[in-house]
Amino acid sequence: MPSSTGYTGVAIYFGIFLVLFYVLVVMPRKKQEKKHKQTIEELKRGDRIVTIGGIKGEISKIKEDSVTLRVGDNTEIEFVKKAIAYKEED
Repeated sequence: MPSSTGYTGVAIYFGIFLVLFYVLVVMPRKKQEKKHKQTIEELKRGDRIVTIGGIKGEISKIKEDSVTLRVGDNTEIEFVKKAIAYKEED
């Protein structure tokens, strides 16, 4: 008959693994998502951004869930805000 201490040890190791996973993976990801959301909310006309597809441009219009980028002299492309990777700093 197996002893209950063997199962307790496995449960403790599993609990430690879950805590480490949360601290090392989940918390940093949540922090990164929060920062990205804040960056998206603070965008304004004239900001230079890069999309997740690597397209660079200047914001010419902002709507509720999309932005229009000026990527050339007479070229504008509309993107969903979630497709913005980051804001270029001067």
